[in-house]
Amino acid sequence: QVQLVESGGGLVQAGGSLRLACAASESIFTIKAMGWYRQAPGKQRELAAGFTRGGSTNYADSVKGRFTISRGNAKNTVYLQMNSRKPEDTAVYYCYADLLVIGVRWGQGTQVTVSS
Repeated sequence: QVQLVESGGGLVQAGGSLRLACAASESIFTIKAMGWYRQAPGKQRELAAGFTRGGSTNYADSVKGRFTISRGNAKNTVYLQMNSRKPEDTAVYYCYADLLVIGVRWGQGTQVTVSS
């Protein structure tokens, strides 16, 4: 069974930094895309940042210039470096992986809270 294990959430003050990590149990050869969505209270889940299979990156307009997504050496791990945090970044952050044949799988989510 595919597992996505997230870590790194917590409380940070506005302007601070935080890094999230997500490790997939699947081989990189089955991962088409991987990244992070987030869901703020009362809002729909939205893409924060992600990698396509070709290696290009996508970012939400609201995080461009502040968040950076990167991969670990094993390529089945992604990190989300979040700098210059704002209170509106408060959300549950979900790691996702789009896998060949299996489809999209989600992590359990990690809470990130930014205090003003």
